Amino acid sequence: MATEGEGSGFAIHPMDQFVIKPLFGGEHVHWYTISNVTLWMALAVLCIVLLLVVGTAKRSIIPSRVQSVAELVYGFIYNMVEEVTGHDGVKYFPYVMTLFLFILFSNLLGLLPMSFATTSHVAVTVVLALMVFVGVTVLGFMRKGVGFLGMFWVSSAPLALRPILALIEVISYFVRPVSHSIRLAGNILAGHAVIKVIAGFATLVVASPFVVGAVGAIYGLELLVAVVQAYVFTILTCVYLRDAVGDAHH
Repeated sequence: MATEGEGSGFAIHPMDQFVIKPLFGGEHVHWYTISNVTLWMALAVLCIVLLLVVGTAKRSIIPSRVQSVAELVYGFIYNMVEEVTGHDGVKYFPYVMTLFLFILFSNLLGLLPMSFATTSHVAVTVVLALMVFVGVTVLGFMRKGVGFLGMFWVSSAPLALRPILALIEVISYFVRPVSHSIRLAGNILAGHAVIKVIAGFATLVVASPFVVGAVGAIYGLELLVAVVQAYVFTILTCVYLRDAVGDAHH
């Protein structure tokens, strides 16, 4: 395939942008290797610090633009946590807020030229999803004890169907981290791959208005996807958290 692409002068490799590479030389990537993933995740954390710490260090009644953005995001996530999880879930707002901002900035930074989309890797999103899954499960047993298992028993259903529904509920519960992580990684990976493929056609038609317009349109769509996927991941986290801090469903 590579030979054919080179012979025709046209070769698109949309998956090359997702390759993990060591920052300081070497060919192999180990668990302790500082890679491009490490760099861009660190930049996402830096953006959070700049927004919430540096941007609000000189708070005033008439807020600056950065302070306004920080307050807007703060209020939006706080209201989401309170509405979905209830009053008991507000104490976990700092974690939900950090999770939302990390995913949001990771998504947005991945759209910069020559950047790396960390959330396109399932290895990253699985860790985020497992943190939510394990945290919610542990919290549920700490708060409710064995009563936490009551969420799997649908007492409103006919008695004969309850064991079957309980099995389905248990399976769906353990599938949560899979769907939670793949949804985010799949959307980010697909969007970046499509942009790379369409941009590759610019090498065939010089300064083609269609190619430029198509890339611009998809890039704008990916900006929306970056925000929406951060929101979806966060609100699902709140829904799962409600199972641990709220009343069990019957």
